[in-house]
Amino acid sequence: MRRHIVTSVALAGAALAAVLGGLESNRTEAAQAQKSVAVPIFEVDSKFPTMPGKMLLGGVGGATADSHGNVWVFHRPHTLEEGNATENGWGPAPPVVEFSPDGKYLQGWGGPSKTGEYQWFNRGGLYSAHVECQSCSKERRTNGDGRPGSGEHGIFIDANDNVWLTGNGDGDGQILKFTKDGKFLLQIGKGGVSADSNDTTHLSRPAAVTVYKDEVLVADGYGNRRIVVFDANTGKYKRHWGAYGNKPDDKASKAEQRSGQPSQQFNTPHGITVSNDGIVYVSDRANNRVQSFRLDGTFVKETFVKRGSQGTGTAFGVALSGDPQQRFLYVADGSNERVAILDRASLEEIGQIGGPGRKAGEFFHIHSLGVDPQGNLITGESQGYRVQRFVYKGLSTVAAR
Repeated sequence: MRRHIVTSVALAGAALAAVLGGLESNRTEAAQAQKSVAVPIFEVDSKFPTMPGKMLLGGVGGATADSHGNVWVFHRPHTLEEGNATENGWGPAPPVVEFSPDGKYLQGWGGPSKTGEYQWFNRGGLYSAHVECQSCSKERRTNGDGRPGSGEHGIFIDANDNVWLTGNGDGDGQILKFTKDGKFLLQIGKGGVSADSNDTTHLSRPAAVTVYKDEVLVADGYGNRRIVVFDANTGKYKRHWGAYGNKPDDKASKAEQRSGQPSQQFNTPHGITVSNDGIVYVSDRANNRVQSFRLDGTFVKETFVKRGSQGTGTAFGVALSGDPQQRFLYVADGSNERVAILDRASLEEIGQIGGPGRKAGEFFHIHSLGVDPQGNLITGESQGYRVQRFVYKGLSTVAAR
């Protein structure tokens, strides 16, 4: 299997001085050791995954891994246009797809409820005659802000192998919970209902979801600008908060800020994860930053990710490394087409993976990411129409800032 080293180190500061002839004192060696840092390194698995014959992935909204190492993908079948391949027997995979750790297709399911027991997400973008879609039309739908609609977005697999889904299409106001084989379990919120950032019942185009113990935490970020928490078993509302732990204010400006005084409100909270020690990490996409909180919403710390970058944000998805201490935080930087590696304790950037491009190990609109139990990184590209797996190869000691 051909693999390529793709981790690069983006660090400033002086390089370690060479030890010449064993003349360096212990004091000098200790001082130099303090200037080094361990960074995880990866190799891209260019053969991952293997799609069944005649089956295609559309734009990938979410990509993650479960506790068994299986990879889950939530993609957008409607983004595949008719013509060429689709006229010769090829068609989209089901919206929810599961692969084995080595990339073998295991199953796929999803789509509108045939019985009306739950609300599937509105679709938008390019219409496909190959996709069963009750809400589609041949006209282009929008998300309410002039952009083509998306629909399928975030995916998370909890400790009980339940599958949680979010949608960011026009009118999406709910999250859905299923068993791993697609049996419907729970809906929180309702589609087509106007909801603000302090609504305790409905959501507004939620971007991502994670489950910690018996709570489901939602980055309610495309229509609203908050983190909202529900009981993972009953769906009962528990609490919510905005940037810095503030009360969300929908009247505040959503203009992108690349310098100056940081916004006191979220601007598209897009990714969310919780560490083993109960710290919540939120990627605030259009504000180009990551903020951390205690579980009750108390603000802890923030960091900016290439804040001055042009584009649609540098903090899309966020995930934690697979070691027990979770020493590293990974951030999907969609504007620069890379994964930023942060030291979790300090939130300082210490390295990166990838760069713009179409080859293995490169990205075209990286949108989501997850980590499997072996520490391997899973990434999804919403415009690159693919999932990639980066195999964890250990740590490398490099010069610090």
